[in-house]
Amino acid sequence: MKLIIAIVDDSDSRALVDALTRARIGVTRLASTGGFLLEGNTTLMIGAEEHQVDQVLHLIRTTCVRRARLLPQPITEIPGSTPMPLEVEVGGAVVWVLQVERIERV
Repeated sequence: MKLIIAIVDDSDSRALVDALTRARIGVTRLASTGGFLLEGNTTLMIGAEEHQVDQVLHLIRTTCVRRARLLPQPITEIPGSTPMPLEVEVGGAVVWVLQVERIERV
């Protein structure tokens, strides 16, 4: 048994949870915040059998794609300068796959 921990962008979490649920793969969603933009993200704890790991990783890769987003840049103190939007990359996922030695439901 494997525990897959995936941190994904909030905007991708619902689609990923839906895809995992359709595949009959157990998932628990935790709200979390962090990263460069200090925006909401979602931490998913996914229980998977050994043979399901590649399927889970495929669902994460196809659902949580990286994309560019324009952010307003703070106003500078340089007279006559115009703040330009800043392009940053959002989305994707950070994933850990851990071996689980024992599971108990109490």
